[in-house]
Amino acid sequence: MKIVIADYPESMMKSHQLEKKVLQAGLPGCQVVVFPYQDDRRTAFLEEIHDADALLTAFIKVDEEMLRAAPQLKVVSINATGYDNVDLTAARQHGVAVCPVGEYCTEDVAEFTITTMLALVRNLKAYLSDVDHQHEWRYDYAQPNCRLSNMTLGIFGLGKIGRAVAKKAAALGMTVIANDPFISKENYAKVADRVRLTSVNDILAHADVITNHMNLNDSNHHFFTADRFQKMAKHPYFLNMARGAEVNEDDLVQALDERQIKGAALDVLATEFPDLAHNPLVGRENVLVTPHTAFYSTDSVTALQRISCQNIVDYLTGHPEKVFKLVVNPQEGGEQ
Repeated sequence: MKIVIADYPESMMKSHQLEKKVLQAGLPGCQVVVFPYQDDRRTAFLEEIHDADALLTAFIKVDEEMLRAAPQLKVVSINATGYDNVDLTAARQHGVAVCPVGEYCTEDVAEFTITTMLALVRNLKAYLSDVDHQHEWRYDYAQPNCRLSNMTLGIFGLGKIGRAVAKKAAALGMTVIANDPFISKENYAKVADRVRLTSVNDILAHADVITNHMNLNDSNHHFFTADRFQKMAKHPYFLNMARGAEVNEDDLVQALDERQIKGAALDVLATEFPDLAHNPLVGRENVLVTPHTAFYSTDSVTALQRISCQNIVDYLTGHPEKVFKLVVNPQEGGEQ
């Protein structure tokens, strides 16, 4: 069997030893190929996967062209929770299973969300800039905010991460409100004592901090636009720890320039590989931009590599029921 590990170099793990260890332990004698992908190398990539049984990737577009070029491909394992780069209809038509990692970094992203929220509310970037670059010692350099216990946090998306953020924010004394049209009664019951479900407009009207944890879908592309920023009545801090495509970046810049929001923490941008030298969000004292790092810890990276490779092993050895999460399962005729 042949397994190809491929992605943009900036997104690949520095070491693939654990991935190879898991794959070769579960599939003795398998060939593991690591392919640093670039768009101008797509022809070479398509040639490489021609005889591949499995592909492990996160950001390469898995479309009709790619699937047609890989007639032996049986499974695409996504080493991420999102799978919007995969054409699920085409995968189903070609009989290729698709399995993202259902959960590996919930606590890490929730911790990062709270960390960046605190940094914004307490103006850490502004103070550090004043000390490091101006060599000033001024407690009143930045505009103060009220205590967290007097603030309301509005959460969009109450999946695993959103619920973890809600628990931590409630523990800090914040009032927590949320919107999620897809949440089940069972999952809401897990945080009902800490979170009040409400409408989009209610959050925009009453939140001091807004944080986005929605899964990307057709209904929420550019969910945060000029219209919604203008409705944020309390000029809140805005955090996006989900997907860059859910925010209209030009409108966000305008909202910052016009002080419709006090600041922002962004772990994702409109593109996964932004031109930071020319990005108008970079270099602001009230904006924290981080390189999609909210998930990053020794524990999460180990889990990500192990689970995504074990998914391949389980599927190729005839145990799809053991796969952590299957969104396309040809053996059952569709999506789960």
